[in-house]
Amino acid sequence: MAVQHRWSDAAAREAIARYGVQGVSEDLALRTYSARLLGADPELVLHGGGNTSVKTTVHGLLGEAIRVLCVKGSGWDLGTIEPPGHPAVRLEPLQALRALESLSDEAMVAAQRQNLIDPAAPNPSVEALLHAFLPHTFVDHTHSIALLALADQPDAAAVCREVYGDRVALVPYVMPGFALAKAAALAYEAAAAAGHEPEGMVLLQHGLFSFGATAEQSYDRMIDLVRRAEERLARGERSLHAVA
Repeated sequence: MAVQHRWSDAAAREAIARYGVQGVSEDLALRTYSARLLGADPELVLHGGGNTSVKTTVHGLLGEAIRVLCVKGSGWDLGTIEPPGHPAVRLEPLQALRALESLSDEAMVAAQRQNLIDPAAPNPSVEALLHAFLPHTFVDHTHSIALLALADQPDAAAVCREVYGDRVALVPYVMPGFALAKAAALAYEAAAAAGHEPEGMVLLQHGLFSFGATAEQSYDRMIDLVRRAEERLARGERSLHAVA
């Protein structure tokens, strides 16, 4: 079954209005709306996996503006996520961690919790730093079935480059956490510096990232990138049938 493009401008406006009554910003309302679209598609997300984020601004007790990363929290399912499922974490302290040579998982979790706007919020995703180190407003991450069928191949890098050209940055397999966040940021920046502004990233043997200035742009890119993986798989199956 192919991935479905489910974005609706009317539904997006309805989400903004519905969550706005609860005091939720437009950015977070759209983040919630598109995260649920991704989570509802089993071709993209299985068993609640994947993570999403938006960089936005909240106001502190004294009215000061605070730049934050609202990123999927542990224990939330993307298919049913609500605004509290993207807890706000102060963005600048997260970005400053990139200067470190290494950071244990325990220290990373502690740093993220120390910078939560709401100390009672759930732990941010283990991939929160990866989202923080990218410059884009909206970032989506899925474990697309079609993409993984390509990214798990022995020649995955060559296959993905054939499928996507310079549309994505490629990141060799690294366990999720601080090291992966740094590797992904470097891969993105290297591609951008070479004049190829990526629309997403393929994490080999792991999954797919897309990003954009708006929730719709990041979502559109995710669906298009997955569809291209599906088309490549279909071509391979046709070739096998022809040989048989």
